[in-house]
Amino acid sequence: MVTRVIELVGTLAAVDQVIISSEADGKVSRILADLGDPVKAGQPLIQVDREKQQYNLDQQRATLEKSLAQLGASDPQHLPEAQKTPDVQKANADLAQAKQAYDRATALFTRTLVPQQTLDDAATALQSRQASYDLSLQNAKNLRASIQASEASMKLADRQLRDTEIRAPFDGYVEKRLVNLGELVKSQMPVMSVVRVDPLKVVAEIPEKMAPWIKDGQSVELHVDAYPDRTFVGKVSRISPAVNTATRAFPFEALVPNKDAVLKPGTFARVHIETGKVDQVLTLPFAALQYRYGVNRVFVVNGDKVSARETRVGDRLGDRIEILAGVEAGEAVVAGDVDKLLDGVTVTVGGKKAAEK
Repeated sequence: MVTRVIELVGTLAAVDQVIISSEADGKVSRILADLGDPVKAGQPLIQVDREKQQYNLDQQRATLEKSLAQLGASDPQHLPEAQKTPDVQKANADLAQAKQAYDRATALFTRTLVPQQTLDDAATALQSRQASYDLSLQNAKNLRASIQASEASMKLADRQLRDTEIRAPFDGYVEKRLVNLGELVKSQMPVMSVVRVDPLKVVAEIPEKMAPWIKDGQSVELHVDAYPDRTFVGKVSRISPAVNTATRAFPFEALVPNKDAVLKPGTFARVHIETGKVDQVLTLPFAALQYRYGVNRVFVVNGDKVSARETRVGDRLGDRIEILAGVEAGEAVVAGDVDKLLDGVTVTVGGKKAAEK
């Protein structure tokens, strides 16, 4: 019984790799990381001149504070109701006083104690105070809206100021620096490339006939030329649901831990996968195989002579080779020193080696 394995050549690639762009306009005032430097998520990489953005933030903050003072509030999160603002309360008190004066004038007029003119003056004063109250109430509502707008403008200005500091989006290494000190950058202009190296992913393709025997989470082994004596272990993370029509194979990815950062994105890796497919196969010692002009042959012993048989071989299994056709189980074959043998030569049979299942 043989557990089938797959030997592939894949490419190591970064799981996350991004070109960071500037979100602010200005000159590069500081370069805080360079090619090959390790960086942490949120770490500043590039500093753009922030003088203009600071002035804008200060202006927006002053506008907000002025509006808060007019409304009698300490901060935008604790705004008083429009009816409770100082101007509206004063207008409301004036309106109440005008109503009282009008009511007194009406009572006196009905008793003919005051002339019509006094009543008319009281009514006019009441209308004036009502209009003043309505106006102050509307002004208070407008001021609340103005404060909310000023707060939004200040937050935007603060964001623009923070955008002058370009930060790393994740833990990784600087792959490339794209700007120089003093260079003028614009919004959306690339400034630096950052790559995450732990973990890496190996990208390869599974032969179509072996795809059913590979599952997500399955272990894989990798070898790279830089570390020939070291084995790296990963796990299958993704398998394409569709075959690549050009290669008749299924693309897949496997995640490989790389805490010490010895593996590098872009390098080749030899991938060894032990599948879930188990077969009963016919094998011979690899030394029993003679290879000539693209043809594999073995020599079957018939009495004191040997007969050359063309064979079709499968996978190499250690020091043995899988035989797909050409030899039957139990037949005696020459097990070694076959390079100089010819079909039909006479041999002395000391011990026979049979093909095995």
